[in-house]
Amino acid sequence: MDINKDEFWGKCLDYIQTRIPEQAFQTWFEDVKASSVNGEEITLLVPNQFHYEWLESKYRHLIDGAIKESGSFPLVVSYSVVISKKSTREIPKLISKDKPMPKGFHRQSQLNNRYIFDNFIEGKGNQFAKAASFSVSETPGQTPFNPLLIYSSPGMGKTHLLQAIGNFVLKNSPSMRVVYLTSDKFTLEFITSIQQNKSVEFANNYRNVDMLLIDDVQFLEGKVGTQDQFFHIFNGLYQEGKQIVLTTDRPPGELKGLKDRLISRFQSGLIVDIQSPDLETRIAILMKKAEDDGLEIPYEVVEFIASSIKSDIRTMEGALVRLLALSSLKNVDITMELAKKVLEDMLGKAAFTNVTIDHVLKSVSREMKVSERQISGKGRTMEVALARQISMYLSRELTGSSLINIGRHIGRRDHSTVIHACRTVEKKMAKDKEFRSRVDNLKSDISGVH
Repeated sequence: MDINKDEFWGKCLDYIQTRIPEQAFQTWFEDVKASSVNGEEITLLVPNQFHYEWLESKYRHLIDGAIKESGSFPLVVSYSVVISKKSTREIPKLISKDKPMPKGFHRQSQLNNRYIFDNFIEGKGNQFAKAASFSVSETPGQTPFNPLLIYSSPGMGKTHLLQAIGNFVLKNSPSMRVVYLTSDKFTLEFITSIQQNKSVEFANNYRNVDMLLIDDVQFLEGKVGTQDQFFHIFNGLYQEGKQIVLTTDRPPGELKGLKDRLISRFQSGLIVDIQSPDLETRIAILMKKAEDDGLEIPYEVVEFIASSIKSDIRTMEGALVRLLALSSLKNVDITMELAKKVLEDMLGKAAFTNVTIDHVLKSVSREMKVSERQISGKGRTMEVALARQISMYLSRELTGSSLINIGRHIGRRDHSTVIHACRTVEKKMAKDKEFRSRVDNLKSDISGVH
């Protein structure tokens, strides 16, 4: 079948453009071209690997819908990564390496060289944020991701990624002028410049950077004068093709104390979030932390901490530090008993119930009409398997037992089986409200919360 690739893809783009925000269309589809179309396959040209991954994960259903609407026949979608000459030509070059730095300019303001991409543990909840961060660090100012805004609740790794960007750029391009600071520090410098009649020098310092990294921009809320100054600096850098990366604790649309024009600038690039890490990622983070600190810590202790603290990474790592300190001060080995004491001190005894795995098995057996022997046995019927998975999930949630111990107790299974069971239950709860209600009620009954 003879198909005009440009005409066909043009119809697809028309379909897509009416179904997503204009800014999203400009960022993700404007530079995507079709290199070939036949009766079986369409090959799309994208500027980089991250662009491909984003289209596949976020917009694949939309692309499939556009193809169906435009051609009425199914096509396999493939991608080819190419550097767009158009985008390269239109992006202004960075400041010459020979250009002198402004007086009083500090290139590596507050960057901590411990924060690098190599020691950032990647999981499902942060993989896009990491990929986007790495992309802008490789070619700052030369991707559609400008500004790049990363948001999440506290303690999820935003600052790590932000500083990893700066450290990567300085390692590979030492002459680039990179500035990292918090929005509070920016505000303080701005106020000081006013007091010392150096507002112009303050603005010039920031307008002469190659990359600006601002942490926690939510703290600009309500600070009208600082917002105005930052807006002008932002505009100047953006127009010169300089990379800007920001972090905040929530999406820009929820920053009520910021002016609309500033929010609009924040939303003009790429916005990515970091979600809470899953259990496997939390375990990997703690193992890496222990390794970096030269700690020898039993795996079941790591697993116990990771299972008990789900709120944020910082709190979890803090528990590990406390555990080390207590072990050192008392000159005792790191054990499960010591770990439980540390977490009780941090989270309160209320966080740990007297629920045992046996309590869980009895309750699940009664609710699911499956005997405890069947749950702990080798039976694989749908009813038995589901009861077993729920038992493992609730044991993890309520008992404080390690996954290894849960697996041993429920049919001598290994911890990977327990992880799989917990993940299966969580996925089913996310899709099935009735099932979720049933599990939540079981959880309340077992823990004595009504």
